[in-house]
Amino acid sequence: MFNPRKNITLDALNGLMQKTLASQLGMEVISVNMDSLTVKMPVDERTIQSYGVLNGGASMALAETCASLAANLCLDEDKMCVGLEINGNHIRAISSGYVYGTPKPIHIGRTTHVWEIRITDDRDKLINLSRITLAIMNIKS
Repeated sequence: MFNPRKNITLDALNGLMQKTLASQLGMEVISVNMDSLTVKMPVDERTIQSYGVLNGGASMALAETCASLAANLCLDEDKMCVGLEINGNHIRAISSGYVYGTPKPIHIGRTTHVWEIRITDDRDKLINLSRITLAIMNIKS
């Protein structure tokens, strides 16, 4: 599924997230192969809301980060993706540990992609189920 010409390594992907919202929230790509990737995010003072549970906005940031990374790995070098719409269902609260985002393509087209993102906890319990539509654009030289 991913473009074999892309540099698909953990170091390369984690390098892309440096000095971004993803790094501020402690996100880290922990697995990648030619068909999937998984991003981990801590549930800590950076990602919880005032009642001590994972903030829904942090879940949505994880979902968009996962899907955007995966979508960009499918594209040619002169293309990039940007989010058009995202929605998520918060299924279960979590107050500590880590959450893991794993995107799955629903539609990979020439001008748009649609991805589903499952966010689970350390016990593989579903925390959030999200869907994002991404626009595919040319990178301006």
